[in-house]
Amino acid sequence: MTEICFKQVDVFTAERFMGNPVAVVLEAEGLSDDQMQQIANWTNLSETTFVLPKKEAVADYRVRIFTPGSELPFAGHPTIGTAHALLEAGVIHASAGVVIQECGVGLVRLHVSVDKLANQVIAFELPEATITTLQDAEVRQLEAILGMPVHGPRPALVDVGARWIVAQLPDARQVLENQPDLEQMKIHNLKARATGVVIFGKHQDGSDAGVEVRAYAPACGVNEDPVCGSGNGAMAAFIRDTGQASDFGTSLLASQGVKVNRRGFIQLSITGDVITVGGNAVTCISGTMSI
Repeated sequence: MTEICFKQVDVFTAERFMGNPVAVVLEAEGLSDDQMQQIANWTNLSETTFVLPKKEAVADYRVRIFTPGSELPFAGHPTIGTAHALLEAGVIHASAGVVIQECGVGLVRLHVSVDKLANQVIAFELPEATITTLQDAEVRQLEAILGMPVHGPRPALVDVGARWIVAQLPDARQVLENQPDLEQMKIHNLKARATGVVIFGKHQDGSDAGVEVRAYAPACGVNEDPVCGSGNGAMAAFIRDTGQASDFGTSLLASQGVKVNRRGFIQLSITGDVITVGGNAVTCISGTMSI
């Protein structure tokens, strides 16, 4: 039996037991694909990451990302959570405030800073987005699954490594009231090879955040992801590419996780072709795992 280092990190929050948890296996060299998938299924979190020796010289580390049922080439909160765990453990160090992650989509650049409350902030540069607008029949099917009409620009499939169908609703209230047919969504997403569905809507002035977000991924074994980095990044790409950046703002604070009692906040920046997705992270469990 072998003992390997393990952490569980809450991401997009500085408060323990909020935000989105990710399990990080810091010493995954020697684990088989089946073992990684078994561990990810056992943790029963939306994602579990496995840190491996890097292959690219410029990278600081390499990571593989698993949901309870499959592997992802990229995911947002696991990227931030893994970097946080490795920095905290002293395995890596930010050079001039930058860390480079190697994963399924290639190299991902992360920026490490400190906010006004002296909490560490980690933000990743979103992989280049490929956006495919849904056709009329696809929009009608999506509206039937969501149980409400969409609003604004036509929904789109936004591929950032994770593949999110992004739909805008009239406001944050309707986002929070949404009750989708998750079984039909699972069937639809499997056929579309989509990770899941992201819905978003504006908050009224005076709210803590500018926009409310929910992300459903039943095809990946996660009915509702508490706070989703890649989903929020896909939303930011949708906002940019539908010409709404001036309306929503190029620096945007998103709220997510209210409906699953895991509220977190995501800091989004849209600067030209570069979208960054960032937030705080806090470790809840640090120890070893027996393999």
